[in-house]
Amino acid sequence: MPKLIVVTREGEEMELEGEAGLSVMEVIRDNGIDELLALCGGCCSCATCHIHVDPTFVDRLPPISDDESDLLDSSDHRNETSRLSCQVVFGDDLDGLKVRIAPED
Repeated sequence: MPKLIVVTREGEEMELEGEAGLSVMEVIRDNGIDELLALCGGCCSCATCHIHVDPTFVDRLPPISDDESDLLDSSDHRNETSRLSCQVVFGDDLDGLKVRIAPED
């Protein structure tokens, strides 16, 4: 199984195993990290699953959609590596992906 490295808001780094085909949000949620709210359940209709992607992985991700970008615009913590974790499909090609859970708005 591919590995996902998650840094919590408090700076704790955890290595998680994730099933290919799940979203990064689902991998985080399924591993019991509850600070990523994901209120809409992955429908790309809120920004409560906001993450910052390690810059070395940004080019491996699919382009950001207009809807995702619009939702991220509502965050005071958006930066050049911001993504909604529900919109990033996890798999072997992202093995070792490192993300930081964005501060809560």
